[in-house]
Amino acid sequence: QVQLQESGPGLVKPSQTLSLTCTVSGGSITTNYFYWSWIRQPPGKGLEWMGAIAYSCSTYYSPSLKRRTSISRDTSKNQFTLQLSSVTPEATAVYYCARDDTGWALFSSWGQGTQVTVSS
Repeated sequence: QVQLQESGPGLVKPSQTLSLTCTVSGGSITTNYFYWSWIRQPPGKGLEWMGAIAYSCSTYYSPSLKRRTSISRDTSKNQFTLQLSSVTPEATAVYYCARDDTGWALFSSWGQGTQVTVSS
């Protein structure tokens, strides 16, 4: 059974770059045909899909975040990483990594989530 674990700083200052890593165990991030996604939930709001990196290494981003978001992977460590630049306090949220089994937002496995607060 695949497991995902987010890691990264819990506090980021405004205008800086938020960087999180998702470590995957129990399965390879290059396995056909999974999509490895980042999703966040601001306090009191719903889930927001941010982007994904596919088994093929293709990347996909939310149009509203595309200019500031980058997702990459390290296959030697079976990890994928989120970078969100120029953050504001509105980026404060619980950030999740998840596996999408179809590319159509069918998330079968989730990390436990990590709280990131943007504050000076």
